Amino acid sequence: MSQPTASPFRAIDLIRKKRDGGSLTKPEIGYLVQGCTDGSIPDYQASAWLMAVVLRGMTREETASLTDAMLHSGEVLDLNFLPARKVDKHSTGGVGDKTSLVLAPLVAAGGLYVPMISGRGLGHTGGTLDKLEAIPGFRVSLSTEEFHRVLNTCGCAMIGQTEKIAPADRKLYALRDVTGTVESPYLICASIMSKKLAEGTDALVLDVKTGSGAFMKKEEDAVFLAELMVETGERMGKQMVALITDMNQPLGRMVGNAHEVRECIDVMRGEGPDDLRELCLELAAWMFYLGGVVKEIEEGKTFAAKIISSGKALDRFRQMVQLQGGDVSTIDDPSRLPQAGHRVEVRSPSTGYVTALACEQVGTACVILGGGRERKEDSIDPGVGIIVQKKIGDRVSAGEPLCMIHCHSETQATRAASLLRESYTIEPEALTLTSRPPLVHRLIKGKTATF
Repeated sequence: MSQPTASPFRAIDLIRKKRDGGSLTKPEIGYLVQGCTDGSIPDYQASAWLMAVVLRGMTREETASLTDAMLHSGEVLDLNFLPARKVDKHSTGGVGDKTSLVLAPLVAAGGLYVPMISGRGLGHTGGTLDKLEAIPGFRVSLSTEEFHRVLNTCGCAMIGQTEKIAPADRKLYALRDVTGTVESPYLICASIMSKKLAEGTDALVLDVKTGSGAFMKKEEDAVFLAELMVETGERMGKQMVALITDMNQPLGRMVGNAHEVRECIDVMRGEGPDDLRELCLELAAWMFYLGGVVKEIEEGKTFAAKIISSGKALDRFRQMVQLQGGDVSTIDDPSRLPQAGHRVEVRSPSTGYVTALACEQVGTACVILGGGRERKEDSIDPGVGIIVQKKIGDRVSAGEPLCMIHCHSETQATRAASLLRESYTIEPEALTLTSRPPLVHRLIKGKTATF
């Protein structure tokens, strides 16, 4: 009987190498990822390596090698049977960030395939899966065969990470969550990109948030992460582009899962708030551009707007919901979505103009109401939420509503209202147009994002 081949590496040596500022090779990183995933490297050594990465950073080559090892720790979907290009979008998360629910059916209605593997809410930010599950019966857990069938039928499918996709990411993220190593841009990049590349897409549009409600509050940090993800994706043979977008206030007017589904339906009906509609058109244009459907971004925006006005985006969303087990009557009549029983207004203490809005606090207020998770094991109430009635630049009179809380508990409403009231800065003078935060701060374009 042959003996197993001894590994040429030891975890302790690789931990020391990274601790001392060295760069690990692709085989060394592959060894660590495999060992962390199968348990042959104990959690305490994996955690030590993660902390060394946080303190010492990684090169671009190391980041790509880590992404590749995590990607191939599990199943990589083969979607070559689909007759058109596959394009996806990923957001780093924010408050009221609901564009995925519009983009998947919109871009699919434009002739591309959108295989979207999404996540749940994290801290003060909402999650796409939580929003979808606000639709009664909607299934985010599909087998690979079911995922293929939905994609082939309607051009888009929105699911969660399966047990077979990037299992290394699940293991490493669980360790990062309890060891203070979440914030590393290199580890964030590998986590995001390993899951997204496992989808089998040809191109990826990144929406990297910056501002008070984003994880990357400083724009330079958002730009660094965006550049890292774009380069990593290109090293893996994908067309990439990243938009740095604003999260100094909630996107749209509605925060909370069923509320955000309702607002997305409004947009697909040609209505909804201007900022949400504008960002959806911008992101869709880039998806159409990378997918080869249009030659110019403005052409892509016009094309996306026509799809919405024709009703095709909403029709495609309805079809996807039906295929994934959701109650399609809620799409035609959003009042059938879950609702909370009480309304509480948060009124302005003074007259003036909204000059700032602490966006993270708005997200935290929604978590307090039960619309997000303070702990992983917490359940989410899809009917609670916040309607933001005044945003940056708006004039407000004393006693006028700033926002409306939808809740079940008076105690939760009192806590949330206090936080929301504190989140507003109201001053006598209005902001100038140039001092208002732009919706899109800048573009990070990959070298291969041209035709």
